[in-house]
Amino acid sequence: MPVRSENSDVPANSDYASPLLAVPGAANAPAGHPDHGVPWHYGDPFGEQREAATGLAVVDRSHRAVMTVTGDERLTWLHTLTSQHLEVLPEATVAENLILDGNGRIEDHFVLTDLGGTAWIDTEAWRGAPLLDYLTKMVFWSKAEPLAADDYAVLTVLGPKLADGALGELFTLPAVGAAAALPGGGLVRRMPWPTADTVDLIVPRAELRNWWDRITAHARPAGSWAFEALRVESLRPRLGVDTDDRTIPHETGWIGGYDIGGAVHLDKGCYRGQETVARVHNLGKPPRHLVLVHLDGSTDARPETGEELTSGGRTVGRIGTVVDHHELGPVALALVRRALKADAELEVGENAASIDPDSMPRYDEPQAGRQAIDRLRGR
Repeated sequence: MPVRSENSDVPANSDYASPLLAVPGAANAPAGHPDHGVPWHYGDPFGEQREAATGLAVVDRSHRAVMTVTGDERLTWLHTLTSQHLEVLPEATVAENLILDGNGRIEDHFVLTDLGGTAWIDTEAWRGAPLLDYLTKMVFWSKAEPLAADDYAVLTVLGPKLADGALGELFTLPAVGAAAALPGGGLVRRMPWPTADTVDLIVPRAELRNWWDRITAHARPAGSWAFEALRVESLRPRLGVDTDDRTIPHETGWIGGYDIGGAVHLDKGCYRGQETVARVHNLGKPPRHLVLVHLDGSTDARPETGEELTSGGRTVGRIGTVVDHHELGPVALALVRRALKADAELEVGENAASIDPDSMPRYDEPQAGRQAIDRLRGR
């Protein structure tokens, strides 16, 4: 299940090895994989996926970079730097967030949880140090202090049995998009993806194995393969895998306010890259969009992240995450040209491919900017 090409800009996590790799049956993700360093599966990747989709499973995501921002002005300061409306973020609310360059292209994606006077941030392992460096340089005179929180780690529990109270003895289940403190430090936040019933736990790293053992008394261990398969099914992009150096937020669906999955709040301004966001939202359409692609399963060959998707010999897109799904078979996320038809015959490497028509975004709603221009022109 390759997920990155040798030419990818996404570094492998070669320097990290989770203590949970010592769990019986744990198999490390392949070298060069962005999840290298945490268990990829425990011997039955499809069974683990099924359990995560229909029962209850827990995934080690302790390779994610965690940091905190404290100080009275932490949210108003972050508000000026990012795409999310943070200056009025309610207590114990979860918000996905982006940092854009001056042309509106995505540089960082992270999940932010403000709880008890601290903004908790977690992101891809390879973006942890650059993101912290950027935030530190941008503090100036603000009352905000970003710090690495390497002594904390992420675990994800997912599956419909979560809502049945299976882990009620360990923590109180928050509402979707909300968070609560955990006994002993850290937090639990509820997310609606990659399944409708998902929680992330940020726990002290020294207690990682203890939390794992307590959770696996009720949930099946599942590898990052299971998490990625369900993420692809739910059309949730991953920074640096499903994005490239040209990707803008509208191409990935990272548009919206505090609804989880939305990382750009359209009711705020004054942040880097805002002009592109506003122009596409009000007047235009993105040049590409993210779709689910079904791959020909007749060959063992799989494309790699970054490979070109072609139609009739012409490049029409870029392959992102590639994964074998327990029900859908080999699938991938891809950024494709907006004009590409859903029934186009596609190829990538040795694989024939086709777009899942249900994944095609629609652009039916009238845009405010276009309506205003039409009114001025008397239409």
